[in-house]
Amino acid sequence: MLQTISVFFNTVFVFPINNLLVMFYKIFLFIKLPGAFGFAIIALTLLIRFILHPFFKQQMDTAKKMQDIKPHLDHLSKKHKQDPKKLQEEQMKLYQRVGLNPASGCLFMIIQIPVFIALYQTLQLFLLNGKATKIIEQINKSLYHSSLKITSIDPWFFGINLAVTPAKGGHWLYYAIPVITAILQYFQTQVTMPASAPKPTSQIESGASQKDKKTNTSGDFQQAMNMQMKYFFPLMIGWFSMNLPVGLALYWNIFSLFTIAQYKRDVKSKNLNVKTTS
Repeated sequence: MLQTISVFFNTVFVFPINNLLVMFYKIFLFIKLPGAFGFAIIALTLLIRFILHPFFKQQMDTAKKMQDIKPHLDHLSKKHKQDPKKLQEEQMKLYQRVGLNPASGCLFMIIQIPVFIALYQTLQLFLLNGKATKIIEQINKSLYHSSLKITSIDPWFFGINLAVTPAKGGHWLYYAIPVITAILQYFQTQVTMPASAPKPTSQIESGASQKDKKTNTSGDFQQAMNMQMKYFFPLMIGWFSMNLPVGLALYWNIFSLFTIAQYKRDVKSKNLNVKTTS
């Protein structure tokens, strides 16, 4: 069973990424571009970002709609502060009226996980053991055409070795990479995660029945999930990038920069008119 899953994962994710990375690398070598492998990772990142754009667009629309309806959510919170069950019902009606599913805001990040794992496996081959004959043969076996075959990989990119981890880099530039990665991931989460629905204050001040508490479980879960994604996830990515090849951090940082820039651009150019009634 595990072998079947591994074969499926390699076929769907790892092998295509291998081929795309090698293709970009050979193109940049052909035009004699310095740091060809680093630019190959950047090109692959932008291509993956383009492929995932529909999921990003859905998350962006969710975040923008949550911002638009926040005044209405605040109004409902005040209006039904004594009745958490009624508040949740009215919030759900509001979500349905504007065609909003708050949980869909996490989809963009979740869908990146298998891509991230596949790229990690690819870079493990290319970067950690890129000049070993046995590994090169393994990479070449996964390529779709003989013209893509390689004999070695040059991991240097503007004075930084993409094959080493920041923990072993021995220079302040390497140690700065996990910090930059965590900061960029925080800002990506900040601009793309939808705002949480307000929690009724009366539930804290006067207390609520066990039944009412259960009705508000989904809202509490969503708020807790958003908080974890906003703070814990960037720290986790920063920690991982400290012990993973710099090439993987390069992918993640370019992805974050592109996502932040595109979100800012799309939000400015698009004004969603959300018609709601209180």
